[in-house]
Amino acid sequence: MKTVDLAVAWNWEYDEDFVRGICRECEKVGLSIYEVQPRNLSETIDSLQRQELSVRVFYDRASDADEAFLPLVSLLQRGSVRVINPHGLMKYAIDKATMHLELMAHGLYVPHTIILPSYNQKKEIELVSSELERIGKPFVVKPANTTGGGTGVVLNAMMVQDIADARQEHRDDKYLLQEKVHPKDLDGRRGWFRAYYAFGEIIPCWWDDLTHRYSELSYEQEDRFGLLPLRNAMQVIEHICKLDFFSSEIVQTGDGGFVVVDYVNEICDMRLQSKYGNGAPDAVVKRIQQLIVREVMREVGQSAEVIPAGKNPG
Repeated sequence: MKTVDLAVAWNWEYDEDFVRGICRECEKVGLSIYEVQPRNLSETIDSLQRQELSVRVFYDRASDADEAFLPLVSLLQRGSVRVINPHGLMKYAIDKATMHLELMAHGLYVPHTIILPSYNQKKEIELVSSELERIGKPFVVKPANTTGGGTGVVLNAMMVQDIADARQEHRDDKYLLQEKVHPKDLDGRRGWFRAYYAFGEIIPCWWDDLTHRYSELSYEQEDRFGLLPLRNAMQVIEHICKLDFFSSEIVQTGDGGFVVVDYVNEICDMRLQSKYGNGAPDAVVKRIQQLIVREVMREVGQSAEVIPAGKNPG
């Protein structure tokens, strides 16, 4: 039987750089890695079923977009394989309606929101005018479970017809109506952030919601602008969703408060900024690759001291 330390399932062409980087980090410390793509999916499932292949750690970046990978996920989750972001937890975390209520229950601020049933559950909706006044105009309309690249999101809705039209796009999905959140000006920067949680380490980044461009957030900036609550919020979100690796969008508003506006992104876009203008900073991507490999090393009983822990104030 062939045993591999890490198996990565992926099917998005833009994940290639990210997976290649994980491969390089594995090679540095002597870990074996096996890639599962559509071209070898059936072969991999057969090898596992015939017990010709075994996996110690499995990282799934494919089944969210392609149900053909679900038998592989199910097969690996049955045994003693360490699964990064187990499928059941991902399904729970991507439901924005559920996460909205959970975040509020745990003391985090979220946008004023109205949660609507799916169109197929209730075709006609009744909205109280006072509720709509509370979220203001324009407002955001977003599906609760359909994720990725702003799929199905209406950013500047103004009327009930906008809501009705949006609900037609994903008829089995609940919808959220949310107030638009406006960030504080921080020395010419918008106080809008995307923070990553990866295996106990929190990496907050500047993220401009208008240009969709990232930049690294320094420890000096965290201190100067009083941004430690970003890390505190991420710790609470991890406690709720229990995922190994995810990101969230958090905004510092004009009154200095922090509002979580995009709750849990369970499959993070790891395109390199050096190749794509709206990609993640290269250094952040590399750090996350290292953290994945460090987790695999721990799982297989190999010393992970060669990959030092990052600074994580607070």
